[in-house]
Amino acid sequence: MTWAASERYGVTPAPNGLALVQDLVNTVSAGRPRQADLLDDLGLANRWAAGIARAWGFAASLELSEADLDQLRDVRTDLRTALDGAGDSTDAHPEILRNLTAGLLLYGDGRVVLAPRGEGWRQIATAALIQVAAAQQVDLWRRLKVCRNDRCPVAFYDRSKNNSGVWHDVRVCGNAINLRASRARRKALTSPVTDR
Repeated sequence: MTWAASERYGVTPAPNGLALVQDLVNTVSAGRPRQADLLDDLGLANRWAAGIARAWGFAASLELSEADLDQLRDVRTDLRTALDGAGDSTDAHPEILRNLTAGLLLYGDGRVVLAPRGEGWRQIATAALIQVAAAQQVDLWRRLKVCRNDRCPVAFYDRSKNNSGVWHDVRVCGNAINLRASRARRKALTSPVTDR
């Protein structure tokens, strides 16, 4: 399975269906050189949607319209806010989420699966929220994070034993921040103290 939005930033996909959520969040513009925002251009968005339809196993192909892109960007913002943990319930777009529906499928082997309904952005958003709920049930949701580097909006799955990861790539984002902090500490130690 390939998750194109996440792979372009060199992050390993989150396990199971949580990779869909991670990939939706990673449609943003980031990195060096700067990658395109996949939800700013209908052609890019439809190529991305076709890829996630194959990777996630949607029953039907996905076709997005220009109107879908605004809705998906709002859902992406809500997911990013939830991952940052910086928002509250008033930050979400509940009027958008009320338009999402899912159905239950009962298979012959007894499995019950929650499946997204609708087309376009609704199918993607519903599938993502189904995966958020599933990840919360098995305590994996807290491991999906947004890089703490203010200049880097990449979502990553924290595979550290104690869930302490804060950067999507320690060598890139972590090194830059640690270097800045070290320089600031050295500067504070060497600057003269002035009495007022």
